[in-house]
Amino acid sequence: MTATELLVWGGAIHLAVDWLLQNEWMAAHKTDLRHPAGYVHAGIHGLAMLAVFPPLAALALGVTHLLIDTRKPLQWWSRLVTQTTSGPLALDVHLWRDQALHVATIAVAALVVGT
Repeated sequence: MTATELLVWGGAIHLAVDWLLQNEWMAAHKTDLRHPAGYVHAGIHGLAMLAVFPPLAALALGVTHLLIDTRKPLQWWSRLVTQTTSGPLALDVHLWRDQALHVATIAVAALVVGT
């Protein structure tokens, strides 16, 4: 597949897993690396990415998804560029920042793997 096809399909898979297959247990506990919820959620992502990416890339996407979901990279980024962290827009900014970083990792994998 081309990088564009991988990005489109990988993005669609990501949205389906993140928004349709994530339950409250995962959402509530995925930030804690000592809790199994994040590993289950990231594992589902990694397995789903096998539909379009080779195994090593799918594994890398699952691991990066786990790390992004700890919120530590996004907390660092919001301090670096002083993004909204409180007030009525904070949740929207957080959700979209999270999704943008997930899609960016899929884009990088697509560029590396794509033909």
